[in-house]
Amino acid sequence: MSQITNDWAPALKPEYSKPYYRKLYDTIVKEYSTYVVYPPSEEIFTAFHLTPLSQVKVVILGQDPYHEEGQAHGLSFSVKPGIDIPPSLVNIYTELQSDLGCSIPNNGYLTKWAEQGVLMLNTLLTVRAHAAFSHKGIGWEEFTDAAIRILNEQDRPIVYLLWGKPAQQKAAMLNNPKHLILTAPHPSPLSAYRGFFGCKHFSKANEYLMQHGIEPIDWQIEDIE
Repeated sequence: MSQITNDWAPALKPEYSKPYYRKLYDTIVKEYSTYVVYPPSEEIFTAFHLTPLSQVKVVILGQDPYHEEGQAHGLSFSVKPGIDIPPSLVNIYTELQSDLGCSIPNNGYLTKWAEQGVLMLNTLLTVRAHAAFSHKGIGWEEFTDAAIRILNEQDRPIVYLLWGKPAQQKAAMLNNPKHLILTAPHPSPLSAYRGFFGCKHFSKANEYLMQHGIEPIDWQIEDIE
C-alpha cells in the first residue's frame, strides 16, 4: 500500500497503531499475494492522495471497488480511461446532464472531480476479483469511518452526497452544522428510478458552496481522444 503523505497522514496516524489496522494490513498483504485483488495495491489510497483533507469540499461515498479487470483505481464510481462506463456511472452522468446540462463524456475517469476537492471514498478500499464485498469485515470499515469522523470535525462547509442505504447509514456520524448532507437512492440501475434521477445533488452542492464563498465544482468530465 502506498503511504498517504499529504495532510491526511497526521489526521489518520492514530489509526495505524490500533489492533484492527495491524490486522487489516496483514490481511491485505496476504490477499494481494494469494488472489487477484483490485485496485492495484499502489492505488488503494488514491482518493486520499488526490484530495487532501484541507481541500475537501464534497464527499461522494461509495461501497466497495469495482471488481472486474482494469476498472478500480481507488476513486468511488470512477474507472480508468478505455474501460467501459459502468451502469451506475452512466446514471450519474444522466443526472448531471439533467441537472446542470453537462454533456455525457466518452469515459468514466473522474480524477478531475477529485482534484477539485471531491473526496470519492469507498467504505471498503479493496476487493477480490469477481467477488463483490469480499473484503467486507476485514477492517476497512473502521478505517473509512475514521476518515468520515475526521471530515465531520472540519470547521468549514462540506457537502456529503450519500447515495443508497450503506452510505446513508454514515449520516449518523455527521453532526457538524456547517456541513450539508444530501441523500438519495443509489444510482445503480436497480434503484436510480426511485429518486436518484431528479435529486439535483450536483447543483445543490454547488449552490451551497457558493453561498459560503467557495469555488463550485466543475462537474463536466471532458472526452478523452
